[in-house]
Formats: sequence, structure tokens, C-alpha cells
Amino acid sequence: MNHLSQAFNDQQLSKLTLSKNRSAQSDLKNVYGRLVLIKDEAHLSCTLRFATRDETKNFSLTEATAAIEKWLTEDFRQAELFTVTEQFSLMISKKGKGLLRTRTITNREPVSLEHNQQKQRPLADRPRAYLTSLGIAGQDGQILQNGRRKFRQINKYIELISHLLREQPLAKDARIVDMGSGKGYLTFGLYDYLVNETHLPIKMTGVELRPDLVQTCTTIAQENKFTGLEFLAGDIHQYEPEGGIDMLIALHACDTATDEAIAKGIRAEAQLIIVAPCCHKQVRKAMHPPAGLLPMLQHGILLERQAEMLTDAIRSLLLEAHGYKTKVFEFIGTEHTPKNVMITAIKSEPRPAAQEEIHQLKSQFGIERHHLEDLLLEIEH
Repeated sequence: MNHLSQAFNDQQLSKLTLSKNRSAQSDLKNVYGRLVLIKDEAHLSCTLRFATRDETKNFSLTEATAAIEKWLTEDFRQAELFTVTEQFSLMISKKGKGLLRTRTITNREPVSLEHNQQKQRPLADRPRAYLTSLGIAGQDGQILQNGRRKFRQINKYIELISHLLREQPLAKDARIVDMGSGKGYLTFGLYDYLVNETHLPIKMTGVELRPDLVQTCTTIAQENKFTGLEFLAGDIHQYEPEGGIDMLIALHACDTATDEAIAKGIRAEAQLIIVAPCCHKQVRKAMHPPAGLLPMLQHGILLERQAEMLTDAIRSLLLEAHGYKTKVFEFIGTEHTPKNVMITAIKSEPRPAAQEEIHQLKSQFGIERHHLEDLLLEIEH
């Protein structure tokens, strides 16, 4: 508790996470804490995640210490404490023995002590030459009327990434690979934010199949002196990273290209994997729904949606089986694109039960194979 007390008193506590339930029957699933000021006094604001609800409680340092000791004794076996400069990871064995690991964090964002945090646009409203080159802003640097929706999308994307990085910070000189970077809207925005707004030195590669887009993006990167950003021509299947991958991104990679990207991320032991799947042809062709669902799935559009859900559910479970904690949610509204599901995965511990859940889903829908499963078997052998 000394690290907690020091971070609390120095007002350098960024985040506290308690996880790994001691009992599968426990109704309390996780606890997330952050430092806030209430009536000019520091408190630890904790969100208690139960199976069916969330509760928020604010603790003084003395109260927080007592509560955390109780939770780690009765409810959880893992604690993650993030400060501005360090990450402390505590694992408690079933025999009650604790193992503490420490990792240095470089250039983490300053701690915000606002009790009611306001939403802020990650990319501040100032001229950015690359937005002009991309047709989002005019020559004066102001966002164009027809570029506002794309600019909002870029900021929403960066906001999502920034939340993930609070949970799993990147190390200095981290390697980020954006597979299928296209025209580079999101690639440029994320690089600009990480390097120029948060001052995190990274190396970023955009991989794109169309050579003309690669040349255009390369020129824009050079004009903006984005020295840590490069674009390469090639497809996801052929690309082999040099120097590993810390964060892998693949947005709207068609059909099994999403599986290729996920497999590369798992093989590289990437700390973060972020994909927004597009098309789900492989499973749709292979699935044989149970008779009880045939009245619902006799319509093509419903069958397609079922295939999408099944494909992405199995992808998520395969990630969990291979040591990732996943979330599946809506990335952007359907006014931007109907393909708006995103899967995020943070490096964690394998969840063996996921394999049985995959088997049950495949059996229920008569699926003999899933492309990502095949790719992961190749890696294992």
C-alpha cells in the first residue's frame, strides 16, 4: 500500500484497477479507481462493476487503503496501479503469496483531478497542414463544412485509442502498424495526437495495397515532417513487420483479411489489437443454423447479420483464449458506415474456458472451421 499512498499524496495516481475474481460466484466483477478533488481534498473515486449495475464511491486515503485491502483479501487477486511515471502490477496466488512487478512509463498524460470530467476534442482546433492535404481543412487551416464529419470521426477514433492507452500504456518507441490504412485519415490523426499532443515517441507504419495512396500519404508525411510515420505498399497477408508490433490496427479489412491481421498481432504478442471487421463471407457460407432458428434466418439480411455476430464472437473468444481481454462495441454511427463494430483486445492472461465456448458455438451452427482458428493453429505448430 506504500505505492498507493505515495501516488495519492503526490496526486500522481492515474488509475487503479482490481480484477481476477477469487470466486466465480462473486457479484463484484471489477473495481476501477481514479484520483479526484472533492471540496479541494483528494479522494479516490471508485467505480464498482457488478454483474448488473455500476456503483461509484469516493474514498479518502485512509478509507481507500482499508477498502482496497479488503477487496484484495476477499474479492480479487490482481491489482494494477498506474502513476504518471510507473505501473505497478500485483498478482496474488491462490495460496495468498503476492508478486509485485514495476514498469517505467514514459510521457504519460498528466493526472486530471476534475470530479466531473468534461469531454474534450483530442485534436485541438488549430491549423494542421495534413488536414488541408487530405481535403478536410481549407488553405486557412479551418475545417471545411464537408470535412466536419470526417474530423469528428478522427477525434472519436483518437478518443477511443486514448482510453485504451490509459489501461495499457505504450512504451517509448512503440511500434504501431495500421493494416489497410487507405487514404490515411485516421493514421495521420493518431500519429499527430500521440507524437505532438501527448509527446509519446512512436514509430508508425501504414500498410496499404494501392500504391497510389501509399505515394500520396508518403508525400504528406514528408511535408509535415512526420519522421516516425511511413507507408508501405502491400497486403495484410504478405506484410511481415520488422522490429515487432506493440499496437496493431486493422479497420474495415475485408472478410478474412481481418483474421490475417488478428493472427499477426497475436503472433507478435502485440499489447493492443484493434480491428473493425468488414464482410463475413467465410462463416456465412460455412454455417448451417439449427432448425429452430431457420424461421428467423430465412431472410438474407438476417442471415448475414447472424453470420457477422457469429464471426466476430468467435474472433473475440479466440483472442481471449490466446491471452487477451476483449471488448466488442459500436465504433461509429451507422450514418458513417453500416460496418461499425469494433473489437479491441488488450494483452492479458489466457482464458481457457473460451475454447469450449468456441466449440459450442461452432457445433450449434454447424461450422467446421473458422479462418482465424486455422491461422492460429499454424502459429502453434
